[in-house]
Amino acid sequence: MTREKLKQLLEVYGRVALVVYFGIFIATLAGFAIAISFGLELESAKGGAGLLMASWLATKLTQPLRIAGTLALTPIVAGVMKKVRGDAVALPSKPEPNERPQS
Repeated sequence: MTREKLKQLLEVYGRVALVVYFGIFIATLAGFAIAISFGLELESAKGGAGLLMASWLATKLTQPLRIAGTLALTPIVAGVMKKVRGDAVALPSKPEPNERPQS
């Protein structure tokens, strides 16, 4: 269900939603890598690969939370971008109740 909402969000906000999603992904991955590295003694390249895999796995487990964060943050980020840039970022507009959709 949340993946469908994410697809809808991508249709409405496009690049802004992608930037928010991947920003959260990278921040989560880096956060787990830093947290795990404090508990590991890396002595070889094999240890570095293990750190990356452990971080990726932990990040993958948080995917539902990251999608929920993306759903919540994207409209906020798009609104801030609209205020900063003017009308450069188009926000979805809701049609007026009496307005008919254009064909």
